[in-house]
Amino acid sequence: MATTAGDVLVETLIDWGADIVFGLPGDGINGIIESLREAKDRIRFIQVRHEEAAAFMACAYAKWTGRLGVCIATSGPGGIHLLNGLYDAKLDGQPVLAITGLQFHDLLHTYTQQDVELDKLFMDVCVYNSRIMGAAHVQNVTELACRTALAYRGVAHITVPVDLQDQPVKKDLRSARNRPDHVSDLMAESAHMPTEDQLARATAILNEGRKIVIMAGRGALGARSEVEAVAERLGAPVVKPLLGKGVLPDNHPYTTGGIGLLGTRPSQEALEECDTLLIVGSSFPYIEYYPKPGKAKCVQIELDPKRVSLRYPVDAALVGDSARVLQALLPKLDHHQDRSFLEKAQAGMSEWLKLMQERGSRTDIPMKPQVVAHELNKLLSDDAIIATDSGTITSWAARHIDIRGNMMFSCSGNLATMACGLPYANAAALAYPGRQVVAFVGDGGLTMLMGELATAVKYNLDVKIVVVKNNVLGQIKWEQMVFLGNPEYGCELQPIDFAAVAKGFGCTGFTIEDPKTCREILQQALATRGPVVIEAVVDPNEPPMPPKVSVEQVAHLAEALARGTPNAGSIALTIASDKVREVI
Repeated sequence: MATTAGDVLVETLIDWGADIVFGLPGDGINGIIESLREAKDRIRFIQVRHEEAAAFMACAYAKWTGRLGVCIATSGPGGIHLLNGLYDAKLDGQPVLAITGLQFHDLLHTYTQQDVELDKLFMDVCVYNSRIMGAAHVQNVTELACRTALAYRGVAHITVPVDLQDQPVKKDLRSARNRPDHVSDLMAESAHMPTEDQLARATAILNEGRKIVIMAGRGALGARSEVEAVAERLGAPVVKPLLGKGVLPDNHPYTTGGIGLLGTRPSQEALEECDTLLIVGSSFPYIEYYPKPGKAKCVQIELDPKRVSLRYPVDAALVGDSARVLQALLPKLDHHQDRSFLEKAQAGMSEWLKLMQERGSRTDIPMKPQVVAHELNKLLSDDAIIATDSGTITSWAARHIDIRGNMMFSCSGNLATMACGLPYANAAALAYPGRQVVAFVGDGGLTMLMGELATAVKYNLDVKIVVVKNNVLGQIKWEQMVFLGNPEYGCELQPIDFAAVAKGFGCTGFTIEDPKTCREILQQALATRGPVVIEAVVDPNEPPMPPKVSVEQVAHLAEALARGTPNAGSIALTIASDKVREVI
């Protein structure tokens, strides 16, 4: 029986199906922590080493499971630390509830310790944001916070003054209009279907199209069979923004893989040449990779009406759930007999895969980073869960790790923040303890939240952390040179012996330096039970080549090398060697 405000909050979370809370205790949330302790048989509290990781784990838990992710932090600095992970959830449309503490209600605005009004600080990140005013207020607010986060696929926030958390419910005077138990945990679902007029418009556009491309993003992850059926009906190649990597297996004959800077050449060429674009559950942000406005007719399927026509002018807008809309659309679509556009994309993909095979099979020393991803890919099970970080590491993962079977893949998509990879993987191991879980991360990203190795050890998570070590902030280095023509500056990292660090945390550590032993060591590491760190030492001068190199990019690189980029000769030699190998 709930007796305090904290009890009511925890009981309401349980009613809404929450079974895990990620966080770090603190004196600003002691009342809620006590309520979590008393309910520990029904809802788990997972202690992290940094509140940012708690928010990342809540976001990832929502991504991996489709359920509400919950995190908790103390007043002041603890709550502030949550923000980066909460923005990750906001920008990738994930339902997350953040719970924070406030200082004593009658000392707020008096310059007391940790006097930070977190509800005001969180205004931009939230779809729902409320401050608890007393024990009688908790149930209404928590119900609405859970409901809103799930309904609007965003961040909800509840902040509770510390002295109200253990306030007995019976001692808080309930207002006359606040009748007990007038809310419930019933989640209302809309039909998620577009109008017949828009369906008719979309049908006409797609039936008239001759060179059709489907762009399938994270909103299509639950619509694999429907995307496949529509692609077959239209003879359309499917391009996949990174968060949509799991929509179709990477070896599927209808997909040309990723799009954007870390995508494939066939995907980019398909978008450049198409006359019709069907966007399914994506707001892929890089406008420069879409067809030029006016070149292609566009149909967009999108659950959130405000995301329609953000990137490309739309001719038909189908607001609704991707799977349901595609099911309604499919019977209306003609079977396109002309497969020449698809066949051209498939031929291009065949050549691209040969190139990826060549890049992933190099035996050079220093080892090429592609080799690590290429060899890891061969050893992943068909239900593996892969989390990656932001940086050049994302390119290697996107291009050399193939989705197949029931594999899942995710990263920080629109926020593109570093440090998310390990917390994402830890969340996956907690959600699916029987599945293979791999964090494929860079040395820059891992270092930021390396303390979460302790979380993996504390809960004996079967997580394998492959850290590609080049001792440089690689993505920033190449952006400085290739996009701006500036010499590399401020990107070099102090080397860390990650295998030794891992052992200090209580993990098993491995090191790979020779591509000839890469597969063998990865195989041994993946077979080792519990948290394992595999340090792969790679060539810092290997560039993440874009799918198509522009004249401007070449000019900028030459300018950067001429103006004093460190190791300019080695970089030039590496790139020249790569291109010669590919031509031969």
